[in-house]
Amino acid sequence: MDGGIVTTESDSLESLRKEIKSIDRELVELIARRTYVADSIAQVKAEQGLPTTDEGQEARVMERAGANAENFDVDANLVKAVFRLLIELNKVEQRQTR
Repeated sequence: MDGGIVTTESDSLESLRKEIKSIDRELVELIARRTYVADSIAQVKAEQGLPTTDEGQEARVMERAGANAENFDVDANLVKAVFRLLIELNKVEQRQTR
């Protein structure tokens, strides 16, 4: 041995799990921020008498999600599925507040 710290596979696994835990927290924080902004959009839509659903905007969001997925070499279908879910959740909340 060279006197250095010996790491084991379990140490590495634990470190990776801690990183995932941190990323998961960041994801939830980002979802909360997105939901807050979506709620603000819903208020503006209600004040302006606009419909809850804006298919053009949803298409732009999905296109942007796919492009971002490709930029980060992530499966675009998976990312789009997550965004579809986020959009649907926001629409449900918007309808409930009207």
